[in-house]
Amino acid sequence: MALLKLHNVTRRFGDFTAVDNVSLSVEAGEFFTLLGPSGCGKTTLLRMVAGFDKPDSGQILLDGQDIANTAPEKRPIHTVFQSYALFPHMTVADNVAFPLKMSKVAATEIKKRVTNALEQVQLAKFSRRFPHELSGGQKQRVAFARGLINRPRLLLMDEPLGALDAKLRESMQRELITLQKEVGITFIFVTHSQDEALALSQRIAVMNLGRIEQIGDPSTIYGTPANRFIADFIGKINLIEAQVQQISDTEMTVAMGKLGSTVLPLKKDIKIGSQGAIALRPEQIQVHALSERAKIPHAHMGKVRDFLYVGDVTTYVIELESGIQIEALLANSSPGRARFFEVDDPVIISWPRAAAQFLVDE
Repeated sequence: MALLKLHNVTRRFGDFTAVDNVSLSVEAGEFFTLLGPSGCGKTTLLRMVAGFDKPDSGQILLDGQDIANTAPEKRPIHTVFQSYALFPHMTVADNVAFPLKMSKVAATEIKKRVTNALEQVQLAKFSRRFPHELSGGQKQRVAFARGLINRPRLLLMDEPLGALDAKLRESMQRELITLQKEVGITFIFVTHSQDEALALSQRIAVMNLGRIEQIGDPSTIYGTPANRFIADFIGKINLIEAQVQQISDTEMTVAMGKLGSTVLPLKKDIKIGSQGAIALRPEQIQVHALSERAKIPHAHMGKVRDFLYVGDVTTYVIELESGIQIEALLANSSPGRARFFEVDDPVIISWPRAAAQFLVDE
């Protein structure tokens, strides 16, 4: 049985439906992420699990028991916020000990558990410092230690790394993964950052307009998005307007306008005439000099219109003869000057047949 189950949960604010009939389950020990753009309902959903808000309908089951009407302080759940919510007048140790003192745990037990918690987040030597004496990353670790001190069944995290700079954020991501494995507590993480969700999660629920669009592991969400919204929201992608021309028992022929047609595996509920888009990730686009054309089947000619060099990779914008613009991402893996093509260079592009996916218009 799943640790947490949401069944047909809905939350409205006047005429606005923030969470719309959401059902999902989270397994014990899982790192589960709610991902979506601002206003999609992910924080409202987290607040209902925490008990800070009540659903208008539906069930929130923890270990099979409906907790929708249980007070937040009576739930074996803790929430870590982006703002850290540390008490400025308390030391690190006192901040971490606070939930135990509220639960009237014995002083000797508090001391032992605070020491263990601070060791887990590598802050034992900072126990006597105050929040204003800590860096942003250290404050975040204190917040995690306080969240774990009561050994909750669930640790909820609402954009906890959002205020950190890029390098510290990456470091904290690695620490979070290690910490979650060590303590074995179920994490539910809310973020709008696709990279963060892909890096941290065992499973991701992608939300949009109060609904869940797709649930899956990171490679499934990225590699086989369920629809155009997910394909466009998760990472970079090329979307080429297309229409289904022919269907056999196992395959379908999809026309891409002036780019010709391609044959793909048949998808469920597809009919002749179905409108949609061919989705291609930039890293799956192969770019070649014109001299290689004879070796490349199904090649498309074009010109480099722009490029963006970011160190480890370069993204090229290539305008094809049809007028369609395609982004291609090439790794800068060779030593020395890392640039393959210049603006206005004629090139040809191609892609493996398996890289293309047909996404139906909704």
